Amino acid sequence: MKSYFVYILTNQSRNTLYVGMTNNLEYRLAQHRAGIHDGFTKKYKLTRLVYFEETLRVDDAIRREKQLKNWHRQWKINLIESMNARWSDLSPTARMDAETSSA
Repeated sequence: MKSYFVYILTNQSRNTLYVGMTNNLEYRLAQHRAGIHDGFTKKYKLTRLVYFEETLRVDDAIRREKQLKNWHRQWKINLIESMNARWSDLSPTARMDAETSSA
């Protein structure tokens, strides 16, 4: 069964937020980090995954993405901090990097 993800990215200084949706979160994060596509995330160096949700239906993911995009910045910050108070990078590669550096 396919999963869909709604996610929020930020940059090192946490001054810009981006809300996106994908069916392959790891691959999409790799694209953001590589700067493959010109646009908002490349311009502001948004590569840190600070929040994500998983759904089983694409229409639920699209609806949630649109909802979050319409939220005020503070509401998004509150949502991020409810799951990730330290604003840690939640991407699988960040977890692997942390494990490698602590070994």
